[in-house]
Order: sequence, then C-alpha cells, then structure tokens
Amino acid sequence: MRAIAKRPAASRPSRLAGTGLLALAAVMLGSPDAGARPKAGAAASTVTVDYDIALAGLTIGSAQVSGAFEGSGYRMDVSARLTGLAGIVTGGMGSARANGSFASAPQPNTFAIATKTTNSGIAVRMALARGTVTQAEITPPLIDMGDRVPITAANKRGVIDPASALMMPVQGRADPMDPANCSRTLPIFDGATRFDVSLSYGENRTVAKPGYNGPVLVCNARYTPIAGHRPDRPGVKFMEDNREMSVWLAPVEGTRVLLPIRIAVRTTVGTNIIEATRWTRTGGPQGSTTAAAPGAPVTQASLAQ
Repeated sequence: MRAIAKRPAASRPSRLAGTGLLALAAVMLGSPDAGARPKAGAAASTVTVDYDIALAGLTIGSAQVSGAFEGSGYRMDVSARLTGLAGIVTGGMGSARANGSFASAPQPNTFAIATKTTNSGIAVRMALARGTVTQAEITPPLIDMGDRVPITAANKRGVIDPASALMMPVQGRADPMDPANCSRTLPIFDGATRFDVSLSYGENRTVAKPGYNGPVLVCNARYTPIAGHRPDRPGVKFMEDNREMSVWLAPVEGTRVLLPIRIAVRTTVGTNIIEATRWTRTGGPQGSTTAAAPGAPVTQASLAQ
C-alpha cells in the first residue's frame, strides 16, 4: 500500500458522524485472519445484526453488522445497500471490514472500505499499529481542492476506524448497562477525515427485537470535526451544532462488548434512523447456530448515510 499523498476532495468515503453513519456495500474486504490472535481456550462469539435504514420516515435501504469475538481478538464486517427509489437513483452500496484486538478500547490492525454509486466508486485500505496509521491508500487518489483542514501525522495517532468504532467494550468491570459506558469519545479516522464522536449518557430502556429482548443503554452523541473537513460548508456547521443524535447499545451475550441496536441522526432533510430488525448470535455460552461462525465468509455489518 502507498501512503496518502493528497488531502481529500469533495469525493470521499462517507463519515460515521458526518450525516450519521456509513453508506457501505456488499463486497467482503480484507482477510478474516488479519486480526489479533485470540487467547488460547477462549470461546468464540459471533453476532449478526440486520438493520433497516429510514430517512424522514421512509425506508431507503438495509444494512448488516457482523462482529466475531474470540478472546481479545475481533473482526467487524459492515455492509449496506440503498433500495427502492434511492437505490435506483444512486445505486448506493458499500462494505467495510476491520480486524484487531480490544481491551478498554478497540485496537484495529487493518481496515478496508469500498463504496459504489451509479457514477463513481472509492476504496480505502489502512494498516494500523497501536492506534497509529502506518499505511493508507485511497483508490482512485483524491484531488486536493485546497479548502480542507490539512491532515497531519498527529491526526493519524490514537485513532480507530469507522467499523471498529461500532464495537464498544464495556468499561472496566462495570455492568454493561452502567451509564459510565456512554462516557467515551471515539477518535475516528476514515482515511480521508479525522473526527470525534463524543457519547454521553441519556437513559436506560428495554427493547424487544427478533433475537434480542432486554435492556439497552441510550447514549447521546456529538460530532466534532478535527481535520480533512471543509470548515465553511453548511453541512459541517450543521453537524457540529446537531444535538439530535443518539445510539442505543445492546450487550453481546458471552462478551464484554456493546453493539448498536439503533442509531438516530437528524439531518437537513429529516431524521436518519438505522434500527435493528434481527439480532442473531452464535458461539460462546448458550449460543444458537443461526449465524456464521468466526472465520466463515461474511458479507455483513453496517450503518448508512
């Protein structure tokens, strides 16, 4: 892989917080074996969550997130596809994969994402070591428009990728529903932009979904651009001031990990909601057998723009 030599232009990967999430697709990226080695004897758990994507009350697509957890190692697969009129007009789809290890926070080793619309496509691949980006490549290369905040070497340290950001380890020995699990800032770098998503406690709720019936932790979210963005754009200012963003987190049985079961983000054209329609877990204690096991091919996971 070659290092990114130019700052990103108008065409770039969609950001987890820019309009809320990820607009990804259905192509598997990266190697299932590229993540951290699991601890010997640890039971593997895999969870697959299917989502509907709605904007202003209208369903515009579907998405899927698959997380495989074994010892301290993880793999996250994310995919999304716009359907109906939105799909016909844009042809929007995308997918991402991340591998790494986790303790108090994810430590990704590799990240790859590919998005495709009717008129264009883009792919990003990154390698990381202890939170620092060591290699990155964007295909096709992005053109410097001269109006973005430059990305520095410091912006590529202490970061996680957008797919790994979906996985939130339980804080210390806290209960998964402890409000402290909302108190975190996600330092995200997607290969083109660097931004923070800061979470704070909202409330505790109980939800009933196919495959999951239990408590969820509701966290409020705020977006802060750091670098790679265009500070004078109205959309950037809108998202900086946006206080109508939230993520509902549910615990993955047999792990110390929380995953989104619902994400809501107000946009300039209505509220974007990504909500789980099915939650399937396999492996670990009392696991079912309806989801793919770690190491099996997965075209999964997601959050969409």
